[in-house]
Amino acid sequence: MIFGKGGNAVDASCAMLAATCTMWDVLSWGGEMQALIYNPKTKKVIAINAHGVAPTGATAEFFKNKGMKYPPEYGPLAAVTPGTPGGLMTILAEYGTMSLKDVLAPAMQMAEGYPIEAQTANSIEGRKELIKQWPYSKKVFLPHLGEKREAPSAGEVFVQKDLLETLKKLVSAEQQALAKGKSRKEAIMAAYDVFYKGEIAKEFARGCQEQGGLITEQDLANWKVKIEEPTVTTYKGIEVYKLQQWTQGPAMLQALNILENFDLKSMGYNSTRYVHTVYQAMNLAFADRDFYYGDPAFSPEQPMKGLLSKEYAKERSKLINPNMNDPKIGPGDPYPFEGKVNPFKDLLKNWGSASLNDPKNNASLDEQFKDSFTAGTTSVEATDEEGWVVSMTPSGGWVPACIAGNTGIGMSQRMQAFVLDPKENPFNVVAPGKRPRVTLTPSLAMKDGKPYLSFAKQAGDEQDQLLLQFFLNMVEFNMTVQEATEAPSFKTQQMYSSFGKHERINGGLTLNDQMPPWTRKELRSMGYKINYDDRTSGPINAIYFDWKHGTFWGGSSNHGEDYGIGW
Repeated sequence: MIFGKGGNAVDASCAMLAATCTMWDVLSWGGEMQALIYNPKTKKVIAINAHGVAPTGATAEFFKNKGMKYPPEYGPLAAVTPGTPGGLMTILAEYGTMSLKDVLAPAMQMAEGYPIEAQTANSIEGRKELIKQWPYSKKVFLPHLGEKREAPSAGEVFVQKDLLETLKKLVSAEQQALAKGKSRKEAIMAAYDVFYKGEIAKEFARGCQEQGGLITEQDLANWKVKIEEPTVTTYKGIEVYKLQQWTQGPAMLQALNILENFDLKSMGYNSTRYVHTVYQAMNLAFADRDFYYGDPAFSPEQPMKGLLSKEYAKERSKLINPNMNDPKIGPGDPYPFEGKVNPFKDLLKNWGSASLNDPKNNASLDEQFKDSFTAGTTSVEATDEEGWVVSMTPSGGWVPACIAGNTGIGMSQRMQAFVLDPKENPFNVVAPGKRPRVTLTPSLAMKDGKPYLSFAKQAGDEQDQLLLQFFLNMVEFNMTVQEATEAPSFKTQQMYSSFGKHERINGGLTLNDQMPPWTRKELRSMGYKINYDDRTSGPINAIYFDWKHGTFWGGSSNHGEDYGIGW
């Protein structure tokens, strides 16, 4: 619709983001947004950090005094400040061409009422006991209170009056600014101010605090979107871009650096040797993620130069035992690779021991553990003939969401990604104004100075695992983009979950049901605790740039309900 009206890929991505937030497609307006954007005018990749921060009063002591090992999964105390509205308005103002009124129009139509999909409707019904704790959520999500089914039924018209009023206030602020002669960009930022400093902010903070949350009007006013430099590495001459270490994105880059030391193609796709080698490389990278990643705006400074150096990767690759899984793989020491001494050597000695999180000793994935690894998030990919490319993995504020007052906006649940004990990760201990290290991780790849791939996927800690394998499918095994999105992947549960109880399964390996019996047997003999799934392909969404023919290829895996549209 947006392309048909003359918009560019940034305009289109903003409209898609607004629509998915409004339909609660595993996120809401109060969540967090981030993006990688290729600007064809500057020929540079830009990183957008619209992630919320911990509010005033959110300290490790605050949560410990409540008897918590981690900040909670749900409710007002799980919320960081909302980032999605600010992120959307910032990229629209900076890189889009249309008005906020135009890109919000589809979302506003949906807020007036749309037939709710079965997955979301059933999720609301399944979580209604939690939802009933929060009065504003109950009002929105449970229109049939007292009946056997209290959530909307699939196909029922779902109406969100409060959210519609909030979106109207944003558009009204923009239109009033335009009427006063303000530029398109200034008018959009006038709407930004209404959300973060005006009447919406006032009601959001009031509604949060009324229900026991910590977010203040000052927290909202102080929050800012950051336009950053992305993180990058090269793999066989291809530049791969991720966001900075406030996400898990650099772990995929570390894994690629490690895997450059092996001849993956000769191993054969999804052979025992291939699965084992990639699994071990991921374990090494994710162990570093679990200990070293955090908000770069806070000290101590993360040793990213060392972590992303090819020399460090080569040393880490030597730790891979070709015959057995190593359940004791821990973080390395990247400091010497940037000419420094590690100030946390003592913490590394006992990292991952029973004094932190006891690893689960069996391969079975109980539903709560599985959810913590695979649930949530969505992905938005867009490109256009001018050359703009957008890759997003927005999330937060999923069902069951605590809605902030009469705004209609579900608050984020991202606080749970923090730790309270520096023994687990001295860089990711909760503090006011700090961003928790998130799993959200869009991807862009460049080849010969031009966009090559734009790709992202939903689902927590498994994102960079499957994005890594998708990328290797394209580069090492010459799959088409659709084949690469659909090809069965495997998953490690050996890194700590970023959610809930922050558990792991040492040697935990998810394989596709179709994996041959002899490969299963060989992997079991190498110390893996194997579980199976019939769908392990994603869901990944990707765009491939075919410069030979001057065309785009879209790919969406058969795992989810995702699809691509070309105009």
